[in-house]
Amino acid sequence: MLRYAAALRARKRGESADDIASVLLAAEIDGERLSDIEFDLFFLLLINAGGDTTRNLVAGGMLTLIQHPEALAALRREPQLLPGAIEEMLRWCTPVMQFRRTANCDAEIRGERILKGQKVVMFYPSANRDEEVFPEPDRFDIRREPNPHVAFGGGGTHFCLGASLARLEIRCLFEAVLERLYDIELDGPVDRLHSWFIDGPRRMPVRFRAQ
Repeated sequence: MLRYAAALRARKRGESADDIASVLLAAEIDGERLSDIEFDLFFLLLINAGGDTTRNLVAGGMLTLIQHPEALAALRREPQLLPGAIEEMLRWCTPVMQFRRTANCDAEIRGERILKGQKVVMFYPSANRDEEVFPEPDRFDIRREPNPHVAFGGGGTHFCLGASLARLEIRCLFEAVLERLYDIELDGPVDRLHSWFIDGPRRMPVRFRAQ
């Protein structure tokens, strides 16, 4: 992947295109641009971040649909529900579980004082089951609207750079599954990841009937 990144860098350097590689190479911070190795490592970070999160969301979403056959049947009858179903999958089986940040100023959240420099941990699955935000938060509902989940980080400067690409990948994968695979069911125990950061099935055997 680093060799691919290096070749991409050599091809894109100096271009004025609006693709992400060209934008990264042209960007300046305090008058300095990314060095060759910084670009290569940033590219690798994007690939890893997009791979881990999207594949675990797809696997977790498929497991959820198997566990909620009425939702899977509804998606087959009404494929136009898929965009909303994807948002509910992101809320229900959020792949990134937590991030730690450093407070850059004193603040107070619900009576809890947070001082500048203190570490703050955000748990996204907890936020996505907040009963003050989501009616019946422990119910999987592919028709949920609105669905202000924070699976991509909740907005601001830390909002996921690949959110649009992830949604596209997820939609394409589930469109193919819904069109081609039927009678999907588990064919053995689900082995989940042992991770404090990423949530999802590590191994999930299934059987199905191909169309």
